[in-house]
Amino acid sequence: MEYEDVKARLLRHWAHTGGPNEHIASELYHDDALLEFPQSGERFRGKANITAWRSAYPARLEFEPRSIRGDSDLWVAEGLIRYNEGEPMAFVKIVQFRDGLVERETIYITEPWPPADNRTQFAEDSSLEATPGLPIRVRGGT
Repeated sequence: MEYEDVKARLLRHWAHTGGPNEHIASELYHDDALLEFPQSGERFRGKANITAWRSAYPARLEFEPRSIRGDSDLWVAEGLIRYNEGEPMAFVKIVQFRDGLVERETIYITEPWPPADNRTQFAEDSSLEATPGLPIRVRGGT
């Protein structure tokens, strides 16, 4: 798959995730897709389970995509996510495509923490600089 196609699919997916049009967001998935959240140990098997869970999701989501990169059928998206307009948390989304649809997705989300004093002299602030061409925010649930 090519970058512009993956970008368009992910932006459409984020715009409809967690709302009344979850069926549109779920068009991204194969019927036998697997969605994993390693931090919580949750695994959602099958498009039907993914769609049902996200359709009932109680929080309003907002995405701030910063980077989408990959090649062929393996892509990584990074950015920030907000739940109910709360503080942003970093996310990494790893998607593996098969025939243009996601067959496996792994999502990592973490709360921010301040840099350790003993390494600030060696680091620069990255603040997850956005790749040109990505929107600043994508409100989910539309």
